[in-house]
Amino acid sequence: MFGERFKVSVFGESHGPAIGCTIEGAPAAFWLDVEELQKFLGRRSPGKSKTSTSRKEADKVEFLSGVNEHSCFEGSPITAIIRNTDTRSQDYLDLSEVPRPGHADYAAMLKYRGCNDPRGGGHFSGRLTAPICIAGGIAKQILKHKFNCDIETRLEEVGGFLATLRDPNKVILEAKRAGDSVGAIVSCSVFNFPAKIGGPLFDGLEGKIAQAIFGIPAVKGIEFGSGFRGAGLRGSQNNDELFVNTDDEVEAVSNNSGGILGGISTGLGPITFRVAFKPTPSISKPQMSVNMRTMEPVKKLVVKGRHDPCVALRAMPVVEAATAIALYDAWLSESSR
Repeated sequence: MFGERFKVSVFGESHGPAIGCTIEGAPAAFWLDVEELQKFLGRRSPGKSKTSTSRKEADKVEFLSGVNEHSCFEGSPITAIIRNTDTRSQDYLDLSEVPRPGHADYAAMLKYRGCNDPRGGGHFSGRLTAPICIAGGIAKQILKHKFNCDIETRLEEVGGFLATLRDPNKVILEAKRAGDSVGAIVSCSVFNFPAKIGGPLFDGLEGKIAQAIFGIPAVKGIEFGSGFRGAGLRGSQNNDELFVNTDDEVEAVSNNSGGILGGISTGLGPITFRVAFKPTPSISKPQMSVNMRTMEPVKKLVVKGRHDPCVALRAMPVVEAATAIALYDAWLSESSR
C-alpha cells in the first residue's frame, strides 16, 4: 500500500486469475476518461514488439466498485482488476526450489518460508505494474484536470549507450539474441505542478516520489535535477540563480534543483529526475544457483519463460504512473492541513 490521502494497494500474482488495485481518496463526481486510461495501459502492455516479452495480454481494465456506469467516481473506494489470460506456468516448474540469480526468488523464499509463488515472479513480477498504471493513470487525469499538469518520460540510455547515439532497439535485440538482457536509464519531467508542496527532512517531496518509484520492480536508483553530476560541480555552477521577469515574477536561470528545494516544490521549473533500471534478471544464459531444498549447487540454471530483454521500455508509463500517485497524494496531504 502507498499513500496517506490517496491510498493505493496492489494485489494479485503474475500467473493468478487476475491482478488489480484498490484506490481510496479519489474525488467524488470526477468523470474518468476510460478510453484515455486504456490507451495509457496499452503503452505498458506486453507482446507488441520484438523488444518485449512475447506474452500477450490485452490488459483491459474492469471496475468492480467505486465507478458508476457513466464512468463517474462515486466517492467510495475504487477496485479495478485486469484478468491474466496468457499464462504459461509450466515454464516455472523448475524454479520452486532453485532461485534465479538477480531475481527476488531467493529473498522471497527466505521471507515467506518457501510459500511464495514462483510462477512469473508471483507478486514480485513486473506484471504487477499494470495495476500501478490503473491508479497512476487516474491520478494523471486528476492532476491534468486540476493544474494542467503533464508528466512525461524519455529513454536516455540503454545498455550503457546514449539513446541518441545508438539505436536502443538494436542494443536490446543484440542482448536478446545472446540470451541476455540490458539495463536502462529513464528520465521524467513534471510540468505545471504547483509550488509549496512538500516539507523539510522526512517530509520532502523527493522522498515521496522516490518511495513510489522504488515500488517499480527493477528500479535500483534515482537522482533529482543535476543529481550525481552535481556532486562534481561547484556551488557557483550548481546553484539556480534567481531574477525577476517583466511580469514581476521570480524565475530561475537554470533548473539544477530539479524543481524541488528543501523538499518543497518551487514552481521555478519542471520537477525532473532520472531512474536507473537494472538488466532483467530472467535470462537464458546458463548461471549458477542453489537448490534450496537439498542445498546442492545448480551449475547451469537456464531460465525458461517469456521475459523482456529490457524492462525500461514498457516501464516508462509506470514511472509516470508512480509519479502521479505520489504527487497527487502529496498535494492532497498538503491541502488537508
